[in-house]
Amino acid sequence: MTRRGFLGSAAGAMAAPARRPNIVLMMADDMGFSDLGCYGGEIRTPNLDALAQRGIRFTHFYNNARCCPTRSSLMTGLYSHQTGIGHMVDNPKPFPGYTGDLSPRCLTIAEALKPAGYRTMMSGKWHVTPVNRSKHNWPLQRGFDRYYGIIHGAADFFNPVTLTRDNEPAAPDRPDYYFTDAIAENAANYIRDAAGKPEPYFLYTAFTAPHWPLHATEDDIARYGGRYRDGWDALRAERHARMVRMELVDRKWPLTPRDSGVPAWTEAKDKEWQQRRMEVYAAQVESMDRGVGRVLEAVRASGQEQNTLILFLADNGGCAEELGPKARGLHIPAKARDGRPMRVGNDPAVMPGPGDTYQSYGKPWANASNTPFRLYKHWVHEGGISTPLIASWPDRIRKRGGLTHQPGHLIDIMSTCLDAAGSRYPDSRQSQPSIPLEGKSLLPAFDGRAIPNRGAIFWEHEGNRAVRQDRWKLASRHPAGWELYDLRADRTETVDLAARHPDRATAMAAMWEDWAKRCQVEPWDKVRGA
Repeated sequence: MTRRGFLGSAAGAMAAPARRPNIVLMMADDMGFSDLGCYGGEIRTPNLDALAQRGIRFTHFYNNARCCPTRSSLMTGLYSHQTGIGHMVDNPKPFPGYTGDLSPRCLTIAEALKPAGYRTMMSGKWHVTPVNRSKHNWPLQRGFDRYYGIIHGAADFFNPVTLTRDNEPAAPDRPDYYFTDAIAENAANYIRDAAGKPEPYFLYTAFTAPHWPLHATEDDIARYGGRYRDGWDALRAERHARMVRMELVDRKWPLTPRDSGVPAWTEAKDKEWQQRRMEVYAAQVESMDRGVGRVLEAVRASGQEQNTLILFLADNGGCAEELGPKARGLHIPAKARDGRPMRVGNDPAVMPGPGDTYQSYGKPWANASNTPFRLYKHWVHEGGISTPLIASWPDRIRKRGGLTHQPGHLIDIMSTCLDAAGSRYPDSRQSQPSIPLEGKSLLPAFDGRAIPNRGAIFWEHEGNRAVRQDRWKLASRHPAGWELYDLRADRTETVDLAARHPDRATAMAAMWEDWAKRCQVEPWDKVRGA
C-alpha cells in the first residue's frame, strides 16, 4: 500500500511531508444499531452525536455478530477464522480456524503501524486470547506500547476480573471506581502523554459498555426514570419513525414484527422491573458517551484534532441473552466488591443496577435496540451484524454531517488505518509470511467516492451464514436453509426471494462455500461435536 498524495507532495522533493495522522479507534460492546442519538435512539449521546456532525456516518456497516470474532477481525483486517478465532477464545477446537487464539501469522493494527513510526496504546477489553498464564497474545506482545483493561470478555463494572496495566495485574483504585470511567480516563491520559511526542499515535479504546451485567451509577439511572413506561413496542415504533426522518433507513423497508418470543407490552408482566432493565442499559450507553467525550476532549486539548482520524463502532447487535440464576463464569464474582453476595440472574424481584446484581436486558429490549432489523448478537441477519460507524477527520472529510450508504465491514478498518498513515502492510511477522489483508480502505467513502473493488462480504458464526454482494444478501439461520434478500428494496429481510431467484441463490451459495474453504470455516456441527 503506497502513500497517498494528501499526506505529502510527490512532486516537490524538498517539501516536508505532512505529519501522519493520529488514529483513535473506539468500540462499544453489545450495542444495537439504533441506540445512539445520531442513529435514531432516544438515549442521550451528545458527544457521539457531535462527532457524527463533524464527520460522516455509515448506514451499511457490519461486524461479525459476536465479541471475539469481531475483535480478531477488527485488529487484523482478516476474517475471524483466518485469525484462529472462528468462535470464542474460551472454547478451543482442533481446527485451524477455531484455536481460540490469535494466529502468529496475523498482524494487529498496532504491529502494522509501528514500522510507520506510530506510538500505540490501548484501553479496554482485549478478548482475543485465552485467559491463562501465557501472555504471548496480550496487547504488549501484540504491538501496543501501553495497555490498561481486561484480557477477558464480560466483567463486573465495579470490580472487573483480569484487570491489567501493561503486563501486570491491576485493581480498582478508588471507592467510586466504575470501569467505563476508568477506560476513558486511561485513554485520555495516553493521549495527553503522546501529544507531547513527535511521532503520531494509534489509540484503541474498547469499552465494555453496554454489555451485561446491568451496572450503572444511581445518578445515571435516575435520568431515565419513567422514560420506558410505554414499553418496547412504542420504543420500536418511535425509533423507526425517527430513523426514517433521519434517512438512516428507507421508509419502504417495513419495521420487522415484534419477536415472536416477546409479549406485547400490554401483556408483559413485571413492568416496573422491565422498565428498570432498559433504564440501566440506557445509563450504561450514556456513561460510555461521556467517556467518549473525555477522549475527544483530550484530542482537542492536544491541538491535533484536525489531523486525527477518529472511528467509532460496535462489536455486534443488541444481545438477547437472558441470564439465569445458575449463570457462572470467570466474569461473575461470588461477591460484590463490598463483600455482599452476588445476586445472579434476571429475577424480577431484584432491581438491576447495583454492584451486587448481575442481570441482562434480554430479548424484549434487544429487539428494540436493533430496530428495525431482525435477530440479535450471534446471528448474521441484519440485527446481529449491523453497526453504527462514525468517522471524523477534519483535515480529510470536507462534507460533514452526512451519510454514506456504501457497505463496509470491520475487516476494512486495518486497510483504512494503513491508508490514512501512508503505510504498507508488512509481508511477515516473526519470520512467518503474513496472511494477506481481506479488507478495503474506506477513505474514498470519506470523499463521497465509491470504494474500489468492494466485492462480496462474508459471515459465519455458530453455523449462521451469510454473504452480501452489492444489493443482494444470502443468509441462513442454523440449521435452516438459505434465504435471499434484496437489501435495496427490503433491508429488514421480510421477503425471502430464494424461490423467485434460484439461480442467484445457488451462485451466491457457491461463493460462500468457496470463501469458507479458503478461510478455514468448518461445518458448525463438526466444530461443536469436536
